[in-house]
Amino acid sequence: MHFADEAHITVKAGKGGNGSFSFRREKYVAKGGPDGGNGGDGGSILMEADENMNTLVNFMSKKHYKAPHGEQGLGQNKYGAAGEDMILKVPVGTLIKDSQTGELLADLTHPGDQVVVARGGLGGKGNANFKSSKRQAPDFAELGEPGEERELDLELKLIADVAIIGYPSVGKSTLISRISNAKPKIADYPFTTLVPNLGVVKVDDTDFVIADIPGLIEGAHEGKGLGIEFLKHIERANILVHLLDITHDDWEDELQNINKELSSFSPKLAKKEQIIVFNKVDSTIPEIIEEIKKKLKKNDPVFISAVTGEGIDPFLYKLKDEVLLFRKKKKEDVKKNDEKETFKVFRPHEKISDTRNYTVEKLEDGFRVSGKRIEQLAIMTDMTKKGGIYRMHDILAKIGAYREMAKLGGKDGDKIQIGEREFRYMDMG
Repeated sequence: MHFADEAHITVKAGKGGNGSFSFRREKYVAKGGPDGGNGGDGGSILMEADENMNTLVNFMSKKHYKAPHGEQGLGQNKYGAAGEDMILKVPVGTLIKDSQTGELLADLTHPGDQVVVARGGLGGKGNANFKSSKRQAPDFAELGEPGEERELDLELKLIADVAIIGYPSVGKSTLISRISNAKPKIADYPFTTLVPNLGVVKVDDTDFVIADIPGLIEGAHEGKGLGIEFLKHIERANILVHLLDITHDDWEDELQNINKELSSFSPKLAKKEQIIVFNKVDSTIPEIIEEIKKKLKKNDPVFISAVTGEGIDPFLYKLKDEVLLFRKKKKEDVKKNDEKETFKVFRPHEKISDTRNYTVEKLEDGFRVSGKRIEQLAIMTDMTKKGGIYRMHDILAKIGAYREMAKLGGKDGDKIQIGEREFRYMDMG
């Protein structure tokens, strides 16, 4: 099976439905008033962490996702239906980044975590909303707002309590198959493990997840061997089991080289709790074990045989103690800080209300007016209707934009650019 841990996709939220331009038509009413209903909001696109998924392979075959549009409003003040939100399921541990800006939108580390990655467009208001004492028969309705569209980079980092690291063929796969429910491929040649293996270990009443990370070699942080693509998975593990082959004469160099790779990739990674474990003790003599104990006295190394089971039980109880200790510290830290990591979340149907938050820029042939709300209003205004155009002019006058343009030498006929919309300056004096 291919372990897909990166994907690039495009998401496009649904467009809001247009508001209705309609007037009441009744048998005994000569001129009925406006009764156009609002359009429905477009569907948003959300991503949700699902504990039943373990790769991003679904996003390798399908790369474009579109949420449904909102429906148009109708006469008799009938509202259009909203477009249904689209929820894309991703594995727990997925990072979501904006491809163009590199901004981290979310880090979904818990089952059920959600983030809105593309907000559905607002539905346009029907002409009934624009009736006033001065405007008895509004001849326009709002257009639906386009939905957000963006390119996303998805990156999966495995989440495990314990990660087994070490050189190729030191027995990582054999060990995880003995102590957990994982069934990895095992063979007597380097790089047997080409994808991370996850297993659940149960010691008495304690369960924890353990990962067998493919073999690292010197230069891994530069992409050599299986390289960076698996170094990043180790970052999420709470505890590292550094597995060494006791039959290797150069185990000290291997230990030093792997730790150097961890440090080169991430200083934070090098500081993680590490349990040094020597495998294949069934193939050595007691004198060598005693010699290693003296050399690594401060590290308190563990000695096991993944094949025969020697030393496995004490090793598992040591792991259990370390896992429980980490979980206790984590709970204390959360309680102490009383806060969680937060990321920018794009919430569905967010209304931007600050119309006066804008800027006016003088151009060679006119002006550019910028601001989230004013640009939203402009794109939702139907410029094919005279009433729509006058509404936009009225808004610019009320918020003081025309006054700003007049100070900069604005005159009738100058081009005004707001977002993707263009129209002409009108002297409201």
